[in-house]
Amino acid sequence: MQGTSEVIKNLKGKIIISCQASPGEPFYKEGAMLAMMHSIVNGGAQGLRLAGKRDITNAKRLFGLPVIGITKPEIIPENYKELVYITPTTDDALTVIEAGADIVAFDATTRPRKDSVLDMINFIKKEGRVSMADVATYSEGLEARKYGVDIISTTLSGYTTETQEKCSAGPDFELLQRLVETVDCPVILEGRIWNIEDVQMALEFGAHSVVIGSAVTRPHQIVQRFINSVKASPL
Repeated sequence: MQGTSEVIKNLKGKIIISCQASPGEPFYKEGAMLAMMHSIVNGGAQGLRLAGKRDITNAKRLFGLPVIGITKPEIIPENYKELVYITPTTDDALTVIEAGADIVAFDATTRPRKDSVLDMINFIKKEGRVSMADVATYSEGLEARKYGVDIISTTLSGYTTETQEKCSAGPDFELLQRLVETVDCPVILEGRIWNIEDVQMALEFGAHSVVIGSAVTRPHQIVQRFINSVKASPL
């Protein structure tokens, strides 16, 4: 296991792939997820963001890449915009840590929670891992950094009640820029990244790394985008 500062340093300017699936999706099966991860690594992924003990453990056993680990419900509730559901408690953080994750990402929004953002950061640090705050707003990022978080990510912009109007837009470059200009820790861009130009712009704006998910690992969503574009612009 690399030291926390080395893990952060080695991700600078890198592409991280979020490789996740939900129950009922073909890629949720262990063999399918392993095949997906192998394909991603063969393509040059420089880090992985994974959900759950099974996939984190397999990735650390098979690949020499940094892993951002999270827990989340198997079925995302319909009212997810009101809930803390990404690694919501220190018990969840411990699950991720015991699976071998180098970085523990957690929901750092202001939504009601059992364990506070400060509790989460202190626990992750005590366990010797890198803490990463998934935020939706600028103020949430500032608060997480005030409490000593190691990395801030724009992951949840557009996925809370307060920011839901951004969900149909592209990546939240405005949030990225504001955080980069203000906080003294790495900021990662994640969320609604669909093309190379988004990645290039993120790095130009000062993103430490970029996490790409659905554009690579969710074939059904990729197909839906093409289908919807044809419906919107009939020949």
